[in-house]
Amino acid sequence: MSPEAASPATRPLLAVDRLVKRFGGFRALDELSFTLRPGEILGLVGPNGSGKTTCINVISGLYAPDGGQVLFDGYSIAGLKSHRLSHLGINRTFQVPKPFPSLTVRENVEVANGHRRRAVDKVEIDALLDRLDLLSLAARRAGELNSGQQKMLDLARALATGPKLLLVDELAAGLNPTELHHMAARLKDLARQGIALLVVEHLLGFIDEITDRVIVMNAGREIFEGVLADAAREPRVVEVFLGGSDAF
Repeated sequence: MSPEAASPATRPLLAVDRLVKRFGGFRALDELSFTLRPGEILGLVGPNGSGKTTCINVISGLYAPDGGQVLFDGYSIAGLKSHRLSHLGINRTFQVPKPFPSLTVRENVEVANGHRRRAVDKVEIDALLDRLDLLSLAARRAGELNSGQQKMLDLARALATGPKLLLVDELAAGLNPTELHHMAARLKDLARQGIALLVVEHLLGFIDEITDRVIVMNAGREIFEGVLADAAREPRVVEVFLGGSDAF
């Protein structure tokens, strides 16, 4: 059954079908396909240059695809700009957060909250900040936060737009063990609320803790799909693409 023909109750929220992205003669994405359902956490893992972040950049509207299609809730979104995707219910975090440094934490989240499609859906700012351990920092300028706090603010800004699909690009990088534990708990809580998460991450322990399944990529293609524990027993994954038998 095609994604278009599936009923709303059975079709995935996100369906990526034979997605292609070229940079000159280089195929960063080479007919990549996968689906993602509400409340599911799917991890994208693989070596540097395998196409993970490019995939998120295409889905989030930073890059237009050169082939294939991206369906969101049954509708084609390939090539739509990021602000339109945000109104549809898609948002993301970045490897390096870029808040408005001169604005306070609260003001940064208020700006994002103002971009929700319907004013009646605006979130309670204090409740969101409290849930992400940012309420005590609400009056502090974003440029004064440490890296872990800025990553949490990046997540808060994305959530303030009310996403159905959250694209998470190396949110755990640089966090200490306590911060990693808190971040994992927050992401799993979002999934329990019905938000679909697509997570790019190099920290395999973190990926193992939060994901329902993973896709291992190499050279823009999928080479494995399933749970991370099974990927660890796949010789092609372990020996060729994830750096040897101690990669996991």
